[in-house]
Amino acid sequence: MIEVRVRKKLGDFQLDAAFKSDANVTAISGPSGSGKSTLLGAIAGLLRPDEGFIAFDGRTLFDSARRISVPAHRRGIRVVFQDSRLFPHLTVRQNLLYGYWLAGRRSHRTLDEIVALLGIGHLLKRRPRTLSGGERQRVALGRALLANPTVLLLDEPLASLDQERKDDVLPYLRQLVSASHIPILYVSHQRDEIEALAQRVIRLEGGRVVNGG
Repeated sequence: MIEVRVRKKLGDFQLDAAFKSDANVTAISGPSGSGKSTLLGAIAGLLRPDEGFIAFDGRTLFDSARRISVPAHRRGIRVVFQDSRLFPHLTVRQNLLYGYWLAGRRSHRTLDEIVALLGIGHLLKRRPRTLSGGERQRVALGRALLANPTVLLLDEPLASLDQERKDDVLPYLRQLVSASHIPILYVSHQRDEIEALAQRVIRLEGGRVVNGG
């Protein structure tokens, strides 16, 4: 169960959002500027809310009333951004093993399992600059999974891809959802992605939940 109630003021923008979800994949949707990425940053611990409460499966990550704020690196949350953020000087294999290192070599998944799941075995010796956008996103997903997350946050992971590359990656995302029992928060404003992946949709407008909370 994911439970979120957060408020955060950033300049003239006010995020005031609350929702609960026990779905495997919960989509956070809404137009640009609605607060999707701000909400994800608060959940991940990358942005401190002014007040609120965040918990996953009974574990409190943030509670302003009780002055609890678990640091981002201790939340067990991994984020995949739309620009993949791979290390350019490392090979694909080394990028993947960095996730394994983050988990303290205690990942529930092996490198071989993740490579097979995402179909990236032929890419292991290559560097990120030689990959297509879709290939880079699949590697970023693999690195996040090898970091043994308790929750996976996907922040518009297909937004930078053209339709052809998006069509290449979506089947792997569907397979990931089927094979994984990790709760996933999926930020997107694309209806086709949401319909393909999510069981629950939280819609934001102007920083507030208008549907699904």
